[in-house]
Amino acid sequence: MENLNEEVHKAFEIIKEGGIILYPTDTVWGIGCDATNPDAIAKIYALKQREETKSMIVLMNGEKMLYNVFKEIPEVAWQIMDLSEKPTTLILDNPRNVAPNIIAPDKTLGIRLIKEPFCFKLLERMKKPLVSTSANISGQPTPKSFKEISPEIIKGVDYVVNLHREKICQNPSTIIKLTNDSQVKVIRK
Repeated sequence: MENLNEEVHKAFEIIKEGGIILYPTDTVWGIGCDATNPDAIAKIYALKQREETKSMIVLMNGEKMLYNVFKEIPEVAWQIMDLSEKPTTLILDNPRNVAPNIIAPDKTLGIRLIKEPFCFKLLERMKKPLVSTSANISGQPTPKSFKEISPEIIKGVDYVVNLHREKICQNPSTIIKLTNDSQVKVIRK
C-alpha cells in the first residue's frame, strides 16, 4: 500500500507540473496527463506521432467528475456502466472543462469510470480527469504488458509508474458511443 501511495504522489507531482506519465490502468498501460492541460496533451500527441483529430480518452473516478465535464449524461450511460462486466469507455456529447485538443472534431469525448486503485487514487489527488491513451506509437500494436512498450515511449514520458510491471493486460476497453438524442453505437467490443 505504501508503494501505491508513493507512486500516486510521484505521478501527481509530474502531472501537476505539466508532465506526462506512463502508467498501468484497468486495461492496458497508458500514457497520461491532466486532461485540462493542452500543452501536456500536445506532448502526448507528439510522442505517439498521432494526429490531433484522433482524440484520446480520459479516466474519471466518479459521478462528480463526470458531471463537471458533461452537463447532460444520457440515462442509458448509467445503465451501461452499471451492467458492464469489463472496462467500458463511453463516448459522450459536448464535454466542457477540459482542454480543447482532447475533444474530438464531432464535439465528443471518450470517458471511462475507473476503480483500479492506482488510477482511482491519482484522480482523487488531481481532482481532474486523466488522459489515457495506449502506450504505443500510433498505428503500432497496443502493448499487452510493460515489457512490450517501446523504448521510444518509455524515454519520451516524464515518469514511469513503478507498479504492475509483470501484469499481462487483457484487451482494451469496450467502446460505446452515446448521443444526447439516445443513439447507441458499439465501436469496439
